Amino acid sequence: MKRAVTPLILLIGLAVLALAPNLFGGEALPDGDALSAGDTAWMLTASGLVLLMTPGLSFFYGGMVGFKNVVSTMLQSVIALGVISLLWVLVGFSLAFGPDVGGYGLIGNPFTHYMLNGVGEKTVTMGAGEGAIKFTIPFLVFCMFQLKFAIITPALITGSFAERVRFSAYLFFMVLFSLLIYCPLAHWTWHPQGIFFKWGVKDFAGGTVVHMSAGFAALAGAMLLGRRKAHLANEAHEAYNVPYVLLGTGMLWFGWFGFNAGSALGANGSAALAFATTNTASACAMLGWMFFDWAKGRKPSAMGACIGAVVGLVAITPAAGFVTIPQSIVIGLVASIISNVACHFKSKSTLDDTLDVFPCHGVGGMVGMVATGIFAKDVGLWYGKTETFMYHMIALVIVAVFAFVGSIILYKLTDLIIPLRVTESQEHEGLDQSQHGESALAISSFTNGNGHAYAKVPADILA
Repeated sequence: MKRAVTPLILLIGLAVLALAPNLFGGEALPDGDALSAGDTAWMLTASGLVLLMTPGLSFFYGGMVGFKNVVSTMLQSVIALGVISLLWVLVGFSLAFGPDVGGYGLIGNPFTHYMLNGVGEKTVTMGAGEGAIKFTIPFLVFCMFQLKFAIITPALITGSFAERVRFSAYLFFMVLFSLLIYCPLAHWTWHPQGIFFKWGVKDFAGGTVVHMSAGFAALAGAMLLGRRKAHLANEAHEAYNVPYVLLGTGMLWFGWFGFNAGSALGANGSAALAFATTNTASACAMLGWMFFDWAKGRKPSAMGACIGAVVGLVAITPAAGFVTIPQSIVIGLVASIISNVACHFKSKSTLDDTLDVFPCHGVGGMVGMVATGIFAKDVGLWYGKTETFMYHMIALVIVAVFAFVGSIILYKLTDLIIPLRVTESQEHEGLDQSQHGESALAISSFTNGNGHAYAKVPADILA
């Protein structure tokens, strides 16, 4: 109870501050192009699609963990809807998409759009010169679209430390990660004054900003939180509910059309291309993962097909609007095989990345960024140009180091304030009960002679 008092006071203070006149605010941005009703309608739809991905992720991850950690795992995704939404309104959007501070291309002015000051119904021009972006949608719609990206990124990380992270520590880390890693990366990559943007780095919808950042933060988290007791004992991990994984995959795939096609920022040909390449790459990756498993003597599993589909979605994300449909087939297939091999080597190591976030999102994101540098229309290696590819390789290294080292620092800082890992007894009990006092089903439990807890489901539920 006492632990909740301070966050509650902060939340009340935020609510009061929101009613006060704006304390900060810079000059209004120049007007953009004429508002397009078609572009606005599509971007509102795309924003809703991307929002659906976070509940989809909760089912995807929740189905993979053990029974006593289902609720906690799903909540770790869903809670980001609340935390990041308020953080984005307060200062996150301004850090990511506010005017550049100092002209270095590293971070936006946190005061310009504080409490979304100056973010309204009009179209604006973001940036200046040749790289300026002239919107045909209300600036507020762009803000809400980008919010959905900011929400799902920390949620992706949770799969790496599932079944052993303290909920309060995760909330604190999520805030730090969003402000100090996600927002700078978004500014570098997508703001016209950002350093990567000025280098010509092509990241259509988040290969670096979302997937690589989440993947390397996941790697750092898995390393620092250590191995689960079951992992140390080499106990076989059984997924709680494979149909949940199938449902989550369908929701992610459906929402990803907003994620990628929406990143065209309008109802146009670029959106149509991104829609088609996204679907094609995911389809090929799903089959590639399944057939690769089959060729190695494994049975074609629903879990493998779902993971493969998501890897294809990850890999095509940075390239979606810059490559052809045949090229998207190559990207999906190559990414699925590389990530499959990465998962195999991870399983032979002592790294306890519970749900293979780094092999899928970190490695998949890197494959996508390399592929974008190769196949990006007119500027990639495939077209005889080297500059874009070289900048992609530099950006890839910078993002990997920044996200990994930065996350290690943030995890350690969090651990100094709130212990990251639950106690051994809480881990044994399961995070659903120890952190939230809930269960996925109304059950009674019993323990066998070896001390392992099992769930006994009432007959009426089975009926």
